Order: sequence, then structure tokens, then C-alpha cells
Amino acid sequence: MGINISRQTDLSENTYLNQFVGKNHIPATNNEFWNSFLQYQIALPTNSEEQLSLDSRLETMCQQFISHNLATGNFGSLITIFLNKVSELLELSDKDSMHIWQTFNALFIIRCTVKYLIETGSEYQLLQHFEAMPSTATEIVAETSNGTAAIDIDTENKTKPVRTVDGSKFETFFEAVVNLLIIIPVKEFTYHLHLEAVNLLIVLLSVHLFSQQPTEKSIIFRTVYNNPNANTLMSALLHFVSRMVEEPPTMFGINSGGSLVFGIAESLLSIFTFRKTHQDFLSSNDLPMAFKEHYPLANQSLLLILILTNHCTATSKNNKYRQSLFGCCDSKDSPKDGHTFKIDFTALFNTLCKIVTIDQATLLLYLLLHRNQQFYQFAMAQENLQQMVIPILQTLYNAPDSTSHHIYMTLIVLLILSEDDGFNKSVHQITLKNIHWYTERTISEISLGGLLILVVIRTIQYNMLKMRDKYLHTNCLAALANMSGQFRQLHPYTAQRLVSLFETLAKKHARLYSDMNGDSSGVGAGSSSSSTASTVIPVDATVRSMVLEDLSVLEEVLRMVLEIINSCISHQLVYCPNLVYTLLYKRQVFESFRSNPAFQDIIQNIDMVVGFFSSRLQRVQDQRGELGVGEVLEVISKGASQWSSDRLRKFPDLKFRYVEEDAPEEFFIPYVWSLVTKYGSLHFNSEIMKGLTSEINC
Repeated sequence: MGINISRQTDLSENTYLNQFVGKNHIPATNNEFWNSFLQYQIALPTNSEEQLSLDSRLETMCQQFISHNLATGNFGSLITIFLNKVSELLELSDKDSMHIWQTFNALFIIRCTVKYLIETGSEYQLLQHFEAMPSTATEIVAETSNGTAAIDIDTENKTKPVRTVDGSKFETFFEAVVNLLIIIPVKEFTYHLHLEAVNLLIVLLSVHLFSQQPTEKSIIFRTVYNNPNANTLMSALLHFVSRMVEEPPTMFGINSGGSLVFGIAESLLSIFTFRKTHQDFLSSNDLPMAFKEHYPLANQSLLLILILTNHCTATSKNNKYRQSLFGCCDSKDSPKDGHTFKIDFTALFNTLCKIVTIDQATLLLYLLLHRNQQFYQFAMAQENLQQMVIPILQTLYNAPDSTSHHIYMTLIVLLILSEDDGFNKSVHQITLKNIHWYTERTISEISLGGLLILVVIRTIQYNMLKMRDKYLHTNCLAALANMSGQFRQLHPYTAQRLVSLFETLAKKHARLYSDMNGDSSGVGAGSSSSSTASTVIPVDATVRSMVLEDLSVLEEVLRMVLEIINSCISHQLVYCPNLVYTLLYKRQVFESFRSNPAFQDIIQNIDMVVGFFSSRLQRVQDQRGELGVGEVLEVISKGASQWSSDRLRKFPDLKFRYVEEDAPEEFFIPYVWSLVTKYGSLHFNSEIMKGLTSEINC
């Protein structure tokens, strides 16, 4: 009965598989063969090594299949069997485990076959195999080894019928797979059937990886993106992610002994105990691996959502999946024009917060925050913002462990969050204690906003040393600038790091200025040191041009940091005594920029604040003598109550918005497929990929 396939089974010795790939046509009406063929148990590949092992064991069989199928049409028979079984499943009120098992097995064989055809041939050849029918020139009825009838094709005299490959049978097949996903509910005994259907759709769309043909000319892509049930499919996939159901310990109710679990009582018990309390796999140190291994349906569905929403984006009307994702609303809201489907935003938000440190979850969060106004407003209204923000900050803090793409997307998410004034205010009202993963300094208590500032400053410094990405630190500074008008109760260390950032940049500016002028003394622009001996060294024109470019970028950054400090003291000085203290303590770092026209206007504001509080401190010190830190802060706090920001020069409020660049698919499509190959449970042959650049390994 069927095949019991382990990871070591020699597939070439299997009778049924040999018949399927052989020269004999097996009609879809041959129930005895198909029932036996589809009753097998297989240990599914769980990683690249196991997938490679399976691929290598299937290699010979697949080659035989390609040689014979256009004449036998056995793949078409299997497709027909699958269509019949899906149709029966949709009609059954009580899902039969045996029926689900056989449907899964049929789909698994189809997926393996399609994957091989995509990796080794063209889309046209794949569709030929979908449409292939048995040749009718010379047919000889033969007995198979199990006594069932098959039709032997006389390969010497056969004539292949001319068929138009229009994708009609493929379209019917695709609709059946979609119906399986959107109509059959996810239960313990259907979990792997849903997972296999999602994997099949990813494999079909992987035709992009192995072909240089534009997607608009692809029959597969045209079929997928013309799907009338695109909205319902997107709803189903996002619900799979949101619910994040753990993979059941058995497949289709098959226990360790290999028998099927039947009976109403046992089936009901299986359903109701499916979502039992389980250990928290997401606390693992390797979250991406834990998510892939224990929640494969959620993981693969998430990856499929990203594929569907990032291809075919020339116009929004071209991509129904994109419209669907961007138009979904909270299940608690009343439907309005433009809303596509309902989903529990609370569950979705909580799930994304749990896994947001994973690349693909960060990208989905970005899409929802940037393009779905309903979800953005929902997220901004949450009281437990730290649930989302802290994991984002951890990703930035551990930047060396992440790809540049992941860091970039994480910063964009932070920038999008900072566009909301309510968010910028709320983060300073949330107090955190004992942030163990922040190891630069032991901080027993700090606001979420203060921690955010610290991590972003650290990211800027890391970028300057390691990555030197102009856009990255621009996004960092834009986020800080958006928040600066709401900085409140900054921790002393946060205030120190903010001013120290300017100090570090100022020293680098001085070095670059000296290098540009060939001054070996290291004396920078605006310095008053005239007694220091110096040697002028000629600088090559090319080197000078590069240094000038670096200086220009650095001066933009310096200006932005000054604007951030100025914005804080202009709007929130009374609430930021620690920043005033630090400005007083570090006043000398601004001296060399007073005469620089690019910075004079803002430096004047900082000087005015420093001068006001210096004079007050001097008067108190003359009365009391040397002051301690607490006494200085007391004087600053009292002085702040008498300070008027009207005396400062007015500057426009700092407001930056993220705008997606033109042709975003050039960035997102390679990035998404890199995530599919890195974090998905499917392995693709990277050596023969054509549709991706080197960014696949970013």
C-alpha cells in the first residue's frame, strides 16, 4: 500500500513512482493505481540539506518524467485527480483525514515536479506538461505489476498531438489551490495541506528567479495576478500570519504507528486541543529559525504575502493583492468605502511585535505602516508602544548581526513612527527599567524615548565607522529631528550622548578640513591656534575632491544635529535640565563653529541658552561657593521657569516624511526573494538563478 518514504528511501525502487514517470499512460479513471500511489508517508524536508537530498534522489525520476510525460500525459492525470479531490473536499461537511492525506500527497508530487521543471526548463515547457495528453497513434494495453491496466505508448510510432499552450488547465489548477486555501479552515489535520498549498504558490512564482522573461509576459504571473479571489486569498494569508498557529506534532492525525486516527470523538478532541498551551519558542536566541521550524505556515504565508505585494507594482490597479493588503481594516471597525477585508488588528499587531526582529516581519510592518492608514492609526493609538519599539531598537543595537537591508528597513519603520506627534510624546511617558541588552552603560531606569535616542545615535556612529551609508544616517537624523520638539526628561546619559555625537562629528570635521588643506598639524576650520607649528603638504586634486565631498556630507550632518539640539531647547527646555547641564559642561565643542557661516545662526541660539544659565550659576556660586551636580540642576530648573524661548531665533519646525523612491521594485523584489531563500523552508538552486542580482545574498 503506497510508499513509506523516509529521508533515506531509494525512490528509484518504488513501483508506483516508476509507473508514473514511465512510458505507460495512466488514466485518471484508474482509481486502484491512484489510491495506492497517493497513500504514502513522507518525512518532509525541513532545511536546505534535506531538500537537496530529496532533489538529488528525485533527479533521475524527474528526467524520466520529462522524457515521457508529453506522450503519456500522466502529469495531466495527476492534476485531474487533484482537482477531483479538492472538489470533493470542498463539498464534504466532515473532512475525512484519508482524503486530506491523499490530496496533500498529490499536491506534494505536483510541487516537486513543478519545481524541477521551473529550475531546469522554461515556463512554456512547464505549461506544456500541464496541457499534455496521451498520444493516440499507437496504444497497447498492458498489465502493470499490480494487475491494473495501463496504456503503453508505442514510442517509435507515436505522433505528438499539436496543442495550444494557453494556460487554461494551469488556470483551473491554480483556482483549485486558491479555493483550498480560502475555503477549508485550518485544523490540526489540515495544517500541512494548507502549508503545501502555500509552498506550491511560492514555487510557481519562483519562475521569476529562473527566467529573464519580464513578468508581464509570464502566463503564470498573469494567471496569479488576474485571480478574481485575490482579496480573499490575501485575507487568508494574513490571517495565517496573525494567528501564528504552531505546527501540529502529527500529520493528518497519523500517529507514530502510521495508522490514521478516525472517529468523531477523536477528531473533535484533535481540533479542540490543537491550540493548546505550548512552550514559548519565540524566546529562542535564533528567532528566525524558531519561527520557521515551529510556525511554518505563518512563515511561508508571510513570505508569500511579500512576494505577491512587491511584484507587478507599476500601477496599483495591476496588483489586487497590494490593494487588498493596504485596504484591510480592523474587525472592530465598521466597513467603509475602500476597505477590502477585516482582520483583528490587535492579534496582528501582537504577532508582528513578537517577530518584528525577523527581516520578513519588519518588511510586512513597513508595508502596513506606510501604506495602510487604518493600521497606522491603530498602531499609534496603542498604549504598549514599547512592545513594538523595543524589538526594533534591539535590531538596530545588534546591527552587526543584521543585513544592511534589514537595518535600512528598520530605520524607515522608525522614521514612519516618528512622523506622528502622539508617538513622539508617548515614548517619553513610558518608563523602562533594567534594559539588560543595552550594555554600553548600566541604566536602571530610562524613558522609552531616551533609549530610542541612545540607540539611534549609536547607529549613526556605527554607520560612520563601518557602513558609511549616507541614506542610513539621513534616516536616523530625520527620525531624531521629528522627535526633537517633544524631547522630555532626557536621562543624563542620553543628553551626554547627544552632545557627544556633535563633538565626535566636529573632531572628524577638523581632521578632514586639515587633510584637505594638507595641514599635518590637524588644526581644523575655525581654530584660533596660531602658535602650533604646521607643515603644509600638497594634496592631490582627486583626493581633495573626495575630501570636499566628505566634508559637505559631514557638514549636513553637523547642521542637522545642531538643529535637533536647537529644536529641543526651543520647545522643551524647561523639561530638559540634563541637556542644559551637558551644553554648559561641553560648551567648548561649539567654539570653532561660531565663525562658520553654515552654523552661526543656530550656534547663536545655543550660546544664548548657555550664556543665560552660566550667568545664573555664576551668581549662585558666588554666594554659596562650589556647587554639586544636584545643586547645578536645581539652579537650571529654577532658571528654566523664568526662561522665555521668545528671545531665540525662530526656525521652521523639523518635520520629515518618508517617501518611497521611484521604481521601488528594483530594491524590494531582490530583497524579498533573498528572504524567501534565506528564511523560507524551500530550497532553490541558486547556481542557475537568472532573475536576481547579487543582492540575493545581501
